[in-house]
Amino acid sequence: MYQDYYQYLQWLQKCIQAQENRITALEQTILMMRDEIKKLNEKQSIHVDKIEYKFDQLKVETLEGTLNIGLNPNDLAGIEDFAVQNQSLNTPLSPQSKMQRSIKIEEAIYQYLELDLPQIIENTQNKLAIPPNESYLSFIKEDILKQLPNRIDYHLKNMRSKENSENNQLHDDQIIELLKQEIQNGVFIFLSNIPENVKGMKNE
Repeated sequence: MYQDYYQYLQWLQKCIQAQENRITALEQTILMMRDEIKKLNEKQSIHVDKIEYKFDQLKVETLEGTLNIGLNPNDLAGIEDFAVQNQSLNTPLSPQSKMQRSIKIEEAIYQYLELDLPQIIENTQNKLAIPPNESYLSFIKEDILKQLPNRIDYHLKNMRSKENSENNQLHDDQIIELLKQEIQNGVFIFLSNIPENVKGMKNE
Protein backbone atom coordinates (compact mmCIF):
# COMPACT_ATOMS: atom_id res chain seq x y z
CA MET A 1 0.00 0.00 0.00
CA TYR A 2 2.78 2.38 0.94
CA GLN A 3 4.54 1.44 -2.25
CA ASP A 4 1.52 2.54 -4.29
CA TYR A 5 1.52 5.94 -2.54
CA TYR A 6 5.23 6.23 -3.11
CA GLN A 7 4.91 5.50 -6.83
CA TYR A 8 1.99 7.98 -7.09
CA LEU A 9 4.05 10.69 -5.41
CA GLN A 10 6.97 10.01 -7.76
CA TRP A 11 4.64 10.27 -10.78
CA LEU A 12 3.12 13.48 -9.42
CA GLN A 13 6.59 14.94 -8.83
CA LYS A 14 7.60 14.14 -12.43
CA CYS A 15 4.43 15.82 -13.76
CA ILE A 16 5.12 18.94 -11.70
CA GLN A 17 8.75 18.99 -12.85
CA ALA A 18 7.64 18.66 -16.49
CA GLN A 19 5.19 21.54 -16.07
CA GLU A 20 7.90 23.70 -14.50
CA ASN A 21 10.25 22.93 -17.38
CA ARG A 22 7.55 23.84 -19.89
CA ILE A 23 6.76 27.10 -18.07
CA THR A 24 10.48 27.99 -18.04
CA ALA A 25 10.75 27.31 -21.78
CA LEU A 26 7.68 29.46 -22.51
CA GLU A 27 9.06 32.29 -20.38
CA GLN A 28 12.33 32.19 -22.33
CA THR A 29 10.43 32.23 -25.63
CA ILE A 30 8.41 35.25 -24.46
CA LEU A 31 11.60 37.08 -23.45
CA MET A 32 13.14 36.40 -26.86
CA MET A 33 10.01 37.65 -28.59
CA ARG A 34 10.05 40.82 -26.48
CA ASP A 35 13.67 41.46 -27.44
CA GLU A 36 12.89 41.02 -31.15
CA ILE A 37 9.87 43.33 -30.94
CA LYS A 38 11.97 45.91 -29.12
CA LYS A 39 14.67 45.74 -31.81
CA LEU A 40 12.06 46.10 -34.56
CA ASN A 41 10.56 49.14 -32.85
CA GLU A 42 14.00 50.72 -32.46
CA LYS A 43 14.73 50.39 -36.19
CA GLN A 44 13.96 53.54 -38.18
CA SER A 45 10.98 53.17 -40.43
CA ILE A 46 11.53 53.59 -44.16
CA HIS A 47 10.03 56.85 -45.40
CA VAL A 48 9.58 57.44 -49.12
CA ASP A 49 9.36 61.10 -50.09
CA LYS A 50 7.04 62.35 -52.77
CA ILE A 51 8.15 61.13 -56.19
CA GLU A 52 7.72 63.58 -59.03
CA TYR A 53 8.00 62.73 -62.66
CA LYS A 54 8.93 65.46 -65.11
CA PHE A 55 8.17 64.82 -68.74
CA ASP A 56 9.83 67.25 -71.09
CA GLN A 57 10.03 65.21 -74.27
CA LEU A 58 7.48 64.11 -76.81
CA LYS A 59 6.55 60.46 -77.19
CA VAL A 60 6.99 59.33 -80.74
CA GLU A 61 4.46 56.48 -80.69
CA THR A 62 1.43 58.66 -80.12
CA LEU A 63 0.54 62.33 -80.26
CA GLU A 64 1.51 63.16 -76.69
CA GLY A 65 3.83 65.67 -75.07
CA THR A 66 3.93 69.08 -73.43
CA LEU A 67 3.08 72.28 -75.21
CA ASN A 68 4.85 75.09 -73.37
CA ILE A 69 2.99 78.34 -73.85
CA GLY A 70 5.35 80.20 -71.54
CA LEU A 71 8.89 81.35 -72.16
CA ASN A 72 11.28 78.42 -72.48
CA PRO A 73 14.91 79.28 -71.56
CA ASN A 74 16.12 77.23 -74.53
CA ASP A 75 14.00 79.24 -76.96
CA LEU A 76 14.61 82.76 -75.64
CA ALA A 77 16.85 83.60 -78.57
CA GLY A 78 13.98 83.29 -81.04
CA ILE A 79 11.25 84.95 -79.03
CA GLU A 80 10.62 88.66 -78.85
CA ASP A 81 11.05 90.43 -75.55
CA PHE A 82 7.60 91.44 -74.37
CA ALA A 83 8.73 92.87 -71.03
CA VAL A 84 6.65 95.82 -69.95
CA GLN A 85 8.71 98.94 -69.51
CA ASN A 86 8.48 101.54 -66.73
CA GLN A 87 6.70 99.26 -64.27
CA SER A 88 8.31 100.35 -61.05
CA LEU A 89 5.29 99.96 -58.79
CA ASN A 90 4.93 96.62 -57.00
CA THR A 91 1.62 97.06 -55.23
CA PRO A 92 0.06 93.60 -54.72
CA LEU A 93 -3.39 93.03 -56.18
CA SER A 94 -6.35 92.46 -53.92
CA PRO A 95 -7.78 88.92 -54.18
CA GLN A 96 -11.05 90.27 -55.58
CA SER A 97 -9.33 92.33 -58.27
CA LYS A 98 -7.01 89.47 -59.17
CA MET A 99 -9.93 87.05 -59.57
CA GLN A 100 -11.94 89.48 -61.69
CA ARG A 101 -9.00 90.20 -63.96
CA SER A 102 -8.09 86.50 -64.24
CA ILE A 103 -11.63 85.64 -65.31
CA LYS A 104 -11.66 88.44 -67.88
CA ILE A 105 -8.31 87.35 -69.35
CA GLU A 106 -9.37 83.68 -69.39
CA GLU A 107 -12.56 84.54 -71.27
CA ALA A 108 -10.58 86.45 -73.88
CA ILE A 109 -8.16 83.54 -74.36
CA TYR A 110 -11.01 80.99 -74.51
CA GLN A 111 -12.55 83.02 -77.32
CA TYR A 112 -9.14 83.25 -79.02
CA LEU A 113 -8.71 79.46 -78.82
CA GLU A 114 -12.15 78.82 -80.28
CA LEU A 115 -11.92 81.33 -83.12
CA ASP A 116 -8.23 81.62 -84.00
CA LEU A 117 -6.39 78.50 -82.82
CA PRO A 118 -7.59 76.25 -85.68
CA GLN A 119 -6.27 78.73 -88.24
CA ILE A 120 -3.00 79.18 -86.33
CA ILE A 121 -2.42 75.41 -86.36
CA GLU A 122 -3.33 75.16 -90.03
CA ASN A 123 -1.01 78.03 -90.98
CA THR A 124 1.82 76.55 -88.92
CA GLN A 125 1.31 73.13 -90.52
CA ASN A 126 1.48 74.71 -93.96
CA LYS A 127 4.59 76.67 -93.00
CA LEU A 128 6.32 73.53 -91.71
CA ALA A 129 5.00 71.33 -94.56
CA ILE A 130 3.19 69.06 -92.12
CA PRO A 131 0.17 67.12 -93.50
CA PRO A 132 -3.17 68.25 -92.01
CA ASN A 133 -4.15 66.42 -88.83
CA GLU A 134 -7.28 67.43 -86.92
CA SER A 135 -6.13 65.58 -83.79
CA TYR A 136 -3.52 68.29 -83.15
CA LEU A 137 -6.21 70.86 -82.40
CA SER A 138 -7.88 69.10 -79.46
CA PHE A 139 -4.53 68.00 -78.02
CA ILE A 140 -2.99 71.48 -78.20
CA LYS A 141 -6.12 73.21 -76.91
CA GLU A 142 -6.35 70.87 -73.92
CA ASP A 143 -2.70 71.39 -73.05
CA ILE A 144 -3.03 75.18 -73.27
CA LEU A 145 -6.10 75.20 -71.03
CA LYS A 146 -4.21 73.22 -68.38
CA GLN A 147 -1.41 75.79 -68.30
CA LEU A 148 -3.53 78.91 -68.70
CA PRO A 149 -4.31 79.69 -65.00
CA ASN A 150 -0.63 79.54 -64.04
CA ARG A 151 0.40 81.68 -66.99
CA ILE A 152 -2.23 84.33 -66.16
CA ASP A 153 -1.12 84.35 -62.53
CA TYR A 154 2.51 84.70 -63.63
CA HIS A 155 1.77 87.72 -65.82
CA LEU A 156 -0.47 89.39 -63.24
CA LYS A 157 2.32 89.15 -60.66
CA ASN A 158 4.85 90.56 -63.10
CA MET A 159 2.60 93.43 -64.11
CA ARG A 160 1.52 94.87 -60.80
CA SER A 161 0.15 98.39 -60.63
CA LYS A 162 -2.07 100.69 -58.67
CA GLU A 163 -5.58 99.35 -58.82
CA ASN A 164 -7.48 101.66 -61.08
CA SER A 165 -9.65 100.75 -64.03
CA GLU A 166 -7.49 102.53 -66.62
CA ASN A 167 -4.21 100.83 -65.67
CA ASN A 168 -5.88 97.44 -65.17
CA GLN A 169 -7.54 97.60 -68.59
CA LEU A 170 -4.24 98.47 -70.25
CA HIS A 171 -2.31 95.76 -68.44
CA ASP A 172 -4.99 93.12 -69.02
CA ASP A 173 -4.90 93.86 -72.75
CA GLN A 174 -1.11 93.54 -72.68
CA ILE A 175 -1.33 90.20 -70.84
CA ILE A 176 -3.86 88.91 -73.37
CA GLU A 177 -1.52 89.83 -76.21
CA LEU A 178 1.40 88.22 -74.40
CA LEU A 179 -0.57 85.00 -73.95
CA LYS A 180 -1.63 84.99 -77.61
CA GLN A 181 2.00 85.35 -78.67
CA GLU A 182 3.04 82.60 -76.26
CA ILE A 183 0.37 80.31 -77.71
CA GLN A 184 1.54 80.99 -81.27
CA ASN A 185 5.17 80.35 -80.29
CA GLY A 186 4.16 77.22 -78.37
CA VAL A 187 2.23 75.84 -81.36
CA PHE A 188 5.19 76.48 -83.66
CA ILE A 189 7.69 74.83 -81.31
CA PHE A 190 5.37 71.88 -80.68
CA LEU A 191 4.72 71.18 -84.34
CA SER A 192 8.39 71.74 -85.21
CA ASN A 193 9.41 68.98 -82.81
CA ILE A 194 6.94 66.31 -83.97
CA PRO A 195 8.97 63.31 -85.18
CA GLU A 196 8.80 62.53 -88.88
CA ASN A 197 7.12 59.16 -88.30
CA VAL A 198 4.27 60.85 -86.40
CA LYS A 199 3.61 63.72 -88.80
CA GLY A 200 0.37 63.25 -90.64
CA MET A 201 -0.59 60.20 -88.56
CA LYS A 202 -4.36 60.07 -88.02
CA ASN A 203 -5.94 59.04 -84.77
CA GLU A 204 -7.90 55.84 -85.34
